[in-house]
Formats: sequence, structure tokens, C-alpha cells
Amino acid sequence: MSADRLRPPGPWQDLPFFHDDWPAIRDRLAATRDWLPGPDRVFAALEGLPPEDVRVIILGQDPYPTPGHANGLAFSVSRGTPLPRSLANIYREMKDDLGAAPNSGDLSHWAAQGVLLLNRSLSVTPGAAGAHAAWGWDQLARQAVSAAQAHRPLAFILWGAQAQKALGGLPRSTDLLVATAHPSPLSARRGFFGSKPFSRVNAWLSEHGSPAIDWIGGSASLRE
Repeated sequence: MSADRLRPPGPWQDLPFFHDDWPAIRDRLAATRDWLPGPDRVFAALEGLPPEDVRVIILGQDPYPTPGHANGLAFSVSRGTPLPRSLANIYREMKDDLGAAPNSGDLSHWAAQGVLLLNRSLSVTPGAAGAHAAWGWDQLARQAVSAAQAHRPLAFILWGAQAQKALGGLPRSTDLLVATAHPSPLSARRGFFGSKPFSRVNAWLSEHGSPAIDWIGGSASLRE
């Protein structure tokens, strides 16, 4: 695969990461036979969502390692894919919080409203979760969040200790921080269930004169 297919997303290309860290990662990906989500989706979370339009931050770990699942957005899967267990728990909490949840695991409608669904690592080897975690992706998430913070206060939804550590020190007193256990089956009952992150974010956005996020996606929803 040619490295020319791996171009930084225009609105974010001035981040130091793309000058200092990205060339080595790009060359390594170009030499890798098979990786997910692939060159057309690796920067999907950043493409089409410039820093000035970000309103909410949700940080994941790395793309789903099952071929056909990852679509470049944290926690999101391609339309028609059965819900992974963490996303199923996210939707369970949403039903308790808002009364309904989307009928698809594709979260692109969140991104279209200013929700930055960014993973700590943007690539993975099929079948090997975390395989690219030490490749040098670390600074991208922090730099992207800092760039977005330059434009407005942000709402942070940080699920699990890894996400909280990765962005540690960045949420300001003017931002909203919703930090709970991860929605995975191993930890969801340790503080994720009952945390009501979606209504809390929408209440905060309304207080700041910003439109609420349509988490459910109109009439396309799963209701109790």
C-alpha cells in the first residue's frame, strides 16, 4: 500500500503529531500487509469534524480488531454489525437515561453533531487488540483535544481508567467531566450503569447555550 493514501486530515494537519510522530507510523502502516480500519477510515474521527466544531469528547482505546466491525469512530461499528458488548452496555445505559437507544451501532450521527469519537490508537492488527498501542499514537488524542479546547468549553465523557489517564490534566474548570467505570462487561456495574452521561451532557450544553446532542437519532431507535 502506498503511503500517499495516508494523508493527515486537513483541519488537523498542523498538529505537532503530524510533523513529529506521524511519518514513522505512516511508513510502518504502509509496510503492514493487513490492518484495521484501513487507510480510508483511519482518520474518520477527525475528517469532517474540524476543531472549532467539537463539542463533546469520547475517548476509546483502539479500533475493533474484528474485520468489518471498526469504522474509524470510537465504540462505533459498521452498520448492520451486531453490537459489541461494551456498546450494548452503552445503549442499555442510554435506555435507562433517555428512554431509547439507536437501532444501529454506527455512531456517525453523533460525530455529525460535534462528538469527537477518537481512539487512543487509530490502527490495530486484525484479531490482536492493542497490537499498535505502542506505535506512537499517544500524543494525537491530547493534541486534538487541546486544539478543540481553544474554541469553547467541552464536555468530556471518559469511560475507564485508561481514558481518564490518557487525557489527564486536560479538562478545565470550564469544561464538563463525566468520568466513570468503563462500559465493558467486566466493569460496567462498578459505576457506569446509573451514571446518566447522556442527559448530563445535554443539560450542560443547554446551560451553555449549545444545542443538545440527539444521541438516539430521531425515530430510528430501540425503546423499552
